Amino acid sequence: MRTLRDISLAIMFAAIAATATATVDTEALAKQNGAEFHWFPIQKTFILVDKTDTLKFAVGLPYATSHGQTVELSRAPAIEGGHIVIDSADAAKFFKATPATEKPASSIAAKSSDAKVATSSSASKTSAATKPATPKNETAGTREVRTIVIDPGHGGKDTGAQGKKSNEKDIVLSIGKLLKKELEKEGFNVKMTRDKDVFIELGQRANLANQWDGDLFISLHCNAIDATPERKKQIKGYHVYVLRAPESEEDKAIARRENKVATLYGEKNAKEELSPIEWFKLEARLEKYKQNSYMFTEEMLKAMDGGKIKRQSGGVGGAGFMVLVGALMPAVLFEIGFISNEEDEAYMMTDKGQKDIAERISKAVSTYKAAVHSYRETLGR
Repeated sequence: MRTLRDISLAIMFAAIAATATATVDTEALAKQNGAEFHWFPIQKTFILVDKTDTLKFAVGLPYATSHGQTVELSRAPAIEGGHIVIDSADAAKFFKATPATEKPASSIAAKSSDAKVATSSSASKTSAATKPATPKNETAGTREVRTIVIDPGHGGKDTGAQGKKSNEKDIVLSIGKLLKKELEKEGFNVKMTRDKDVFIELGQRANLANQWDGDLFISLHCNAIDATPERKKQIKGYHVYVLRAPESEEDKAIARRENKVATLYGEKNAKEELSPIEWFKLEARLEKYKQNSYMFTEEMLKAMDGGKIKRQSGGVGGAGFMVLVGALMPAVLFEIGFISNEEDEAYMMTDKGQKDIAERISKAVSTYKAAVHSYRETLGR
């Protein structure tokens, strides 16, 4: 006769066994199904990629994205014994079983998109031997670069950061106008979110860029710190920011300062920081533009090197700038220099300095355009 202790042990071992089989090693699962696995340790996110979809997960968050849609998970992915695991039930939501002897044409498929995935898989097979047709309506980041949207930050009642002799809103507007002229010389179609001293809400700036169907969004700003005079002399330089989860407290602070205008003037749905789940959903939606934003950032660094204003730290950062959130295209926020630093401020105020900065940004745009064109040629477009 089984004792109560025996029954308790049996239940315990059954629970342990169930737990052991309830999770799946994501890297091994991806390999088994012919998908790529990429882990981003700083953000604690990982993606599984095949020909038809990019699945994105975050450790500790019970959500994933598939085909740009958020999917609720049975439980959050976790790190166990040095492996990144997901619930086996969640794995079954996205992965189809395939014969071991047959390489799957498509492994990843959301339940609600099975028919769509099957169609995409068949299409990829039949067109593999032929030159891909140019899409009728290519999205920003994949098509030729033609329309550039310049966003001079702040304006009107919002002065932005203040130096000893100038306001951020005036400097970035002057440089923005010069940049427009330089880009038009190169044949670009150029739009400006503001071309005079007026106030425009952060959300409206991205909306305008989308209405104009922009190929690249450049938001111009001047940096600043609230510190001792000695500290202000030391902190100077330019910085290029992309929209991504911040990796430092400094990046968070800069984003809060730039976002504060939205809360200060009562903008609808305004916030100074994004929550982890908001970041997760946003990054999934902007995944298609991220690499091109980085590509343009690299061109900006090359173009600015050798200029009067030097890089601050590495010259590149990422944070939740609300002005970039809604822009459905490659986008950067450029902190031209520190208006709180007398040397940077003086150069940004001069006609010579503003013209030099505008010419360097224009050069970056032109080289970025050439890089995108070259990449398209390798795809036969």
